[in-house]
Amino acid sequence: MGRGRKGQPVHGWLVVDKPAGIGSTDVVTRVRRALDAAKAGHAGTLDPDATGVLAVALGEATKTVPYVADALKCYRFTVRWGAETATDDAAGAITVTSAARPDADAIRAALPAFRGDILQVPPRVSAVKVEGARAYDLAREGEAFDLAARPLYVETLELVAAPDADTAEFEMVCGKGGYVRAIARDLGRALGCLGHVATLRRVWSGPFDAAEGLTLDEIDRLAATGDLAARLLPLEVALDDLPEARLSADGLARVRNGNPGAVVATTAAWGDEVWASHGGQAVGIGTYRSGEFHPARVFQV
Repeated sequence: MGRGRKGQPVHGWLVVDKPAGIGSTDVVTRVRRALDAAKAGHAGTLDPDATGVLAVALGEATKTVPYVADALKCYRFTVRWGAETATDDAAGAITVTSAARPDADAIRAALPAFRGDILQVPPRVSAVKVEGARAYDLAREGEAFDLAARPLYVETLELVAAPDADTAEFEMVCGKGGYVRAIARDLGRALGCLGHVATLRRVWSGPFDAAEGLTLDEIDRLAATGDLAARLLPLEVALDDLPEARLSADGLARVRNGNPGAVVATTAAWGDEVWASHGGQAVGIGTYRSGEFHPARVFQV
């Protein structure tokens, strides 16, 4: 007989204010253990040295991860001028240096080229796959390889401060798949001074804000007192950008069995992707057509 999955059926989102020095997967593991949850994941990796919002999905909330991963995200980061590194951040060995330094006017003049729909080559030390292998593994093994440029939407990129000749602070709002490290590297090249990320913080990600996040110490303390589950957010918070379709009682029963169900109220148009609810609770995600909800994913809550 196969062994059952360990842990309890815990469902919802927990917003973590990740500290530097720990990987995203390790944070998810710590949250899952603190809640004794059977299933957990996250909506967007943060580098180990980065801080800020790491939204951890538990149980059925993992089915809503793509809707947070695809949402806009805001980053605050510091670039140190005068050197590129092997990892495009302060953790890597310096590979080339420059004595040039940009002034604030030059920095602002360079920023428009990094806004809107741009192409970005990911850092060589990244999780991008090259013929089935992770780029960071190939880089550590000294393999020669090229990474293709990828599209990225940058809604805003602003210079926040230039406290000294060697550093500049920025804020960026961008879409899915962006590498802040690559922005720093390419901006340094465009300015002729080279650069890498010195500090990085994700301020918000979709509906989740760092100001509402729990530190790891707070998670441990709340877990010890049994109060951590009360800090979970409902899985519906990840679906704010989708219209809601309210099901009838009969529609609920049909959807639970994987069939289309009758909708009694919605603002959706024919063919829209929607999330279905009954009694204020999310039932599933699917498509609205001809007065019915056609499920693609059903929540077992």
